[in-house]
Parts: sequence; structure tokens; C-alpha cells
Amino acid sequence: MSLFGSIIEKIVGYAGSVVHPAEAVTAPATLSPATAEPAPVPAAAAPTSAAPLQAVDVGAVLTSLAQQKGGTLNWQGSIVDLLKLLDLDSSLAARKQLAQELDVHAGADGSAEENVALHQAVVRKLAENGGKVPASMMG
Repeated sequence: MSLFGSIIEKIVGYAGSVVHPAEAVTAPATLSPATAEPAPVPAAAAPTSAAPLQAVDVGAVLTSLAQQKGGTLNWQGSIVDLLKLLDLDSSLAARKQLAQELDVHAGADGSAEENVALHQAVVRKLAENGGKVPASMMG
């Protein structure tokens, strides 16, 4: 799996089950008259570990996670701290891999310029994939 895919997976996982509001309205659990047990939710509405970021408030998830971990990481501006917050590899090799995945070519490997560009690329990609990203992170 790609490192960016791992970022999405972690955010969705921390967000808990992700069900679109429309699905919650159109596919409510109802009681089956024959068994008096909840009817199964259609598979299309059931969340999975690969659920898209749609309806995930990325900022709220990351803020909550940062508070649980003591709030000392600068995840809103640092790619290294964002990766650490998500318990992902933040090494230079991992960031090189992420730069290749996101086609980021700014500054030397591991430089502040590259790290800023990487953070911006990740935030942009999260938004492109349907995540609700706070304007403060969009640069």
C-alpha cells in the first residue's frame, strides 16, 4: 500500500465508522415483522476500512487525535509531525516515497522546502479525495 493510502486509512480509521448522511436516511435499520430483529443494512451502505474520506472532517479527527496524544505535535504545518500523529513512518526514506507518490519535486530531499511542499500536497490530496480539510491547513 502506498504511504498516502496509509494516511487515508489511518484518518478514516480514527474517524470511526463513516456513513454518509444520505445513506443513514435512506437505509435505516428497521425491524423485520417476522423476527423482530433489525434488518441488515445493505452492503453498499456498510462502512469498510477502505471507506472514502467523504464526510470525514479531517481537521476534527486530527485535532482530537492530537489532544489524545498530548497536543505537542505541529501536524497542521509539518509533514513529519503529521505522519507521527498518525503513527506512520516519518523517516527521510518514507518522505522520499511520499514525494514520489505525490509527484513533489521541491528542494533537496528532506529539506524544509520539500517538507512544506509535501505537507501541502498531502492536505490538497486529502481534500481532493473528499475530506473536509480546514482552510488553515490549505496554506
